[in-house]
Amino acid sequence: MIEFEPRTSIEQVEETGSFAPKFDEHGLIPVVTTDHESGEVLMQGYMNRDALRQTIQLGEAVYFSRSRQTLWHKGKTSGLVQRVKEIRIDDDQDCIWLRVDVQGGASCHVGYRSCFYRSIPFGDANATSVELSFTESEKVFDPKDVYGDAPNPTQL
Repeated sequence: MIEFEPRTSIEQVEETGSFAPKFDEHGLIPVVTTDHESGEVLMQGYMNRDALRQTIQLGEAVYFSRSRQTLWHKGKTSGLVQRVKEIRIDDDQDCIWLRVDVQGGASCHVGYRSCFYRSIPFGDANATSVELSFTESEKVFDPKDVYGDAPNPTQL
């Protein structure tokens, strides 16, 4: 089993090759996932220690689902597997960046390529409400065809 180093000093965490990820009070570390070739942001998720270990060992993205409180091997149900091309960690080792190749062309359970398929308008000092704009016009897949009538994995 992969063991992570204990965090002993700022210098150790920031200036050495010691892998000492910092998990939050819930045992999670945030993960930003981008397309390996284009750099497009596909999703943001979380990993616990087991998910990070499995991702390193399998070479495929494994997350921790906060809504279901379980490991989530991305694409195991949908076939939209995220094959890891590179894993990076930020300077203080409290955030993971995955660069992946997405099998099937989509990462979002709603059917869009990216989970970031809407933009938020800004810069209007007189605005009293916000209307989101869609940045993707077509879904890559129909979620009902893939997941059936299963409850939405991001329960409200």
